[in-house]
Amino acid sequence: MQDTLTQTWQETVRKFAAQSEAMGELHPEILELAYQENWFKLFVPEIYGGAGKKLPEILRLEEELAETDGSLGWTVTLCAGAGWFAGFLNPALAQEIFADKKVCFAGSGAVGGIAIETENGYLINGHWKYASGALHATIFTANCILKKADGTDILDEEGNPEISSFILNRNEVEILSGWSYFGLMATGSHAFEVKDLVVPKNRTFKINNNIEVAGEGFDYPFLQLAETTLAVNSLGMGQHFIRLVENSFLSRTGLRRYNENQIAFFNAELNKCKTEVETLRIQFYQAFDESWDQLIHAGAIEDQQLESVSKASRKLAHVCRRTADTLFPYCGLEAAKKESEINRVWRDIHTASQHALLTFES
Repeated sequence: MQDTLTQTWQETVRKFAAQSEAMGELHPEILELAYQENWFKLFVPEIYGGAGKKLPEILRLEEELAETDGSLGWTVTLCAGAGWFAGFLNPALAQEIFADKKVCFAGSGAVGGIAIETENGYLINGHWKYASGALHATIFTANCILKKADGTDILDEEGNPEISSFILNRNEVEILSGWSYFGLMATGSHAFEVKDLVVPKNRTFKINNNIEVAGEGFDYPFLQLAETTLAVNSLGMGQHFIRLVENSFLSRTGLRRYNENQIAFFNAELNKCKTEVETLRIQFYQAFDESWDQLIHAGAIEDQQLESVSKASRKLAHVCRRTADTLFPYCGLEAAKKESEINRVWRDIHTASQHALLTFES
């Protein structure tokens, strides 16, 4: 694995991870790291003050972040992923937004709002769930169905109701506290809503259309971008859990409570899980890297290759969750203690597994 994070950074994150969970948001020390390292602006072009990194490097970084702490990895992934929209924003608007050194995007992929066309912009009403990083976000993105002033739908070229994404400022939205789930607690993935908000026309955008900046990768398909970034989070958390399980079991065998056959059985199960996860990790990156090479060198990705990326992403995520379930019984009561690190990681894995894109393996 690439030495993307220094040991000092990893130690800082681990030191405050439990406190982040108790707070229901990333600890200020961890947030400061994120700002220093431009983690929330990984995709944002350098001309806007972002890191300007490309997806191959970002995936491997997000894997390592998630292995260090699930909530950190998930929050960076979702917030940085929303920051990818920088490539499609009106340049003047983008310059204004990214002038804030602590800018952070949060949002929802769901279509939760209605935007009525006005003379100079849109009138928006809506409610959106699961905006990871909502408590420290400065910008929210929201998908809306477009309507004319008379209330009828604006239709796209295929005759379907047109949907557009909108940029909303923090002071324009109301955050609705409701992230009460048992894992990824420090992501603070609360809902938000707006009522009778008027925004100018330059606050709308469409992904993969009208790329507004020079740079590779903004035409990578959003579905596979989302699937791959979610998959590496499950991977990182799964690797973290495997390491904790091994340490936990070894500490218990020191009590001489298991015989040689039982220890051998556990080791066989552990090695089987390690091998399966590592094999699928290799296959996943091979599928993704090939898709990226096709995009960069041929200008387009073959449909078959995109399907391979999707399958590899979902299979990897499912195997990481199943691995956690296979190994959990060998951890002892410490794994059932809600304050323990191993319990937190187990809960994070299972909460991440509920994302709609990861529901089915194929």
